Amino acid sequence: MLGRKQEINLKLNQIADGLVLLVAFWISHKLRYDNFGGIWTESVKIPPLKEFIWLMFIVVPFTPLVLEMTGYYHHPLQKTIILSLKQYAKTLVMIGVLVGGYVVFNREGDLSRGFLILLTMVGGSMLLGKEYLLKLFIRRQVRLGRWQEEVILVGDSDEMKSFEDKINSNLSFGLRVVKKIDLEKSKPGQLVESLHECSVKRVFFAAKNVSFGKVQTAVNECEIEGIEVWLSTDFIETTVARPSLDAFDGSPMMVFRSAPEATWAMFVKGVFDRVLALFFIIATFPFWIIATIGIKMSSPGPVLFRQERGGRSGKPFRMYKFRTMIVEAEAKKDELIAMNEMSGPVFKIQNDPRVFPFGNFLRRWSIDELPQLLNVLLGQMSIVGPRPLPVNEVAEIQESAHRRRLSMKPGITCLWQISGRSEITSFDDWVKLDLGYIDGWSLWLDLKILIRTVPAVLFKRGAR
Repeated sequence: MLGRKQEINLKLNQIADGLVLLVAFWISHKLRYDNFGGIWTESVKIPPLKEFIWLMFIVVPFTPLVLEMTGYYHHPLQKTIILSLKQYAKTLVMIGVLVGGYVVFNREGDLSRGFLILLTMVGGSMLLGKEYLLKLFIRRQVRLGRWQEEVILVGDSDEMKSFEDKINSNLSFGLRVVKKIDLEKSKPGQLVESLHECSVKRVFFAAKNVSFGKVQTAVNECEIEGIEVWLSTDFIETTVARPSLDAFDGSPMMVFRSAPEATWAMFVKGVFDRVLALFFIIATFPFWIIATIGIKMSSPGPVLFRQERGGRSGKPFRMYKFRTMIVEAEAKKDELIAMNEMSGPVFKIQNDPRVFPFGNFLRRWSIDELPQLLNVLLGQMSIVGPRPLPVNEVAEIQESAHRRRLSMKPGITCLWQISGRSEITSFDDWVKLDLGYIDGWSLWLDLKILIRTVPAVLFKRGAR
C-alpha cells in the first residue's frame, strides 16, 4: 500500500470506521433507551435518538480524523492490541474535549452517562474488532499471493539489498521484487528487456551510489514504456528535515521541511488557538480587572508592557504582558547583567529587583501572561509553542541550530514552561525542549502540554 493507493485505503478505512461508529451509536442508544438487562433505574429515561443527533455529528466524522492523528492507521499489521487501545484512549480524550466544548458553548442538557459509557465500550469494541478482522484478512490475502504487486528494483547492490529487506519485513507494503538490476553492471537495454519480460506496473530505484547520468537514462526508459518510477531520495542525507514533493511552475521540486508542514492538523491548531484564546479571555476577565487596578495602585506607568519579540522565522511582533516591573526596568538592565542566571543570549534572574511587589504576585500566578491571548487572537502567537524571545536576544543567538526554534509560531506555554523553567539555567537545554516539541508536534502533544500547564500554574512551579 503506497502513495495514492495508501491514501485511498486510508480514506476508505476511515469511512468504514465512521459507519462502524454510526452502528455503535444506534446500538448504544438502543441498549440504554430500552434499559437492556435492567441495569439502570426504570424511572430514569433518556431522550429518543433524534435528541442526540448533534452528538452523532461530532463523534462519527471526527473520531476517524483524530484516530489518524494518533497514528491508529499507521502500519496496522505491525501494531499490537495494547498500542491500539492507547491510541483509542487518546482519541477519547480529544473527542471528549470537543463534546465538552460544544456542551458549554451551546448549553446542551445533561448527557446520559450510561449512554456515553455504552458508546465508549461498544464503539471501541467494534473498532478494535474490525481492525483485528481486517488484519487477519490482509495477512491471508498476502500469504496467498493475491495482494502482492510485482515490481522491479533498480540501483546499486548495497542499496537494493537494504530496500528489499524493508519490503520483505513489512507485509502491508504488498510488494514482491521479481527482478533486480544493478545499474553499475547492467548492459544497455537490459532494463527495457526486463520490463517486457516481467510486465510490472512500476519500478523502484535505490540508487544512492549510482551516477545521475545512469539514473536519468533508466528513468527515461521507464517513461517511454509508460512505467511508474519511484525514486528513493536518500542520496541527500538530512538529520531532521523531512522530504516531500511539490511543484513550482510545472517543475517538480523536492522540499525538505524541518518543521510541521501546513496540514489540516495545523489548520485545526490555528482555529483552536483563537477559540481557546477568546474563551480564556472571557473566563479570566476578573483577573484582568484585578491586575489593572493593582498595577495602577502599585506603580506609576502603563498597565500593559509592550515589547518587540521574535515571531515565526524571527519576524518581529509586539507582545503584550501586564507590567510587573518599574517603568525604568529596561534602562537598569545593564546594571544587572552580572546577575544573569541563564547561559546564552537569554537574560533571566530570580528575585529581580526591578519587579514591584504586586508585579511579583502577578508573576507567581502567571497572571502577567494573560494579555498574550490578544497576540493569539491576532495570529501572532499560539496557545502552545516555543516562548518568544526579545528581538535583541534573537539577534544574539550564535548557533544556527538554535534558530530552528523560530520555525514554529511562538506560544504562551511550552515544554520549558511546564518543566520547571526556573530550574533550567542552560539555553541549550531550553532549546532541546523546544526542538523536541517541534520534531514531535501533534495536536495530542499540544493537549498534553495544556493539561500539564494547569498544575504548573496552580502550584506555581518554576514561576519567577
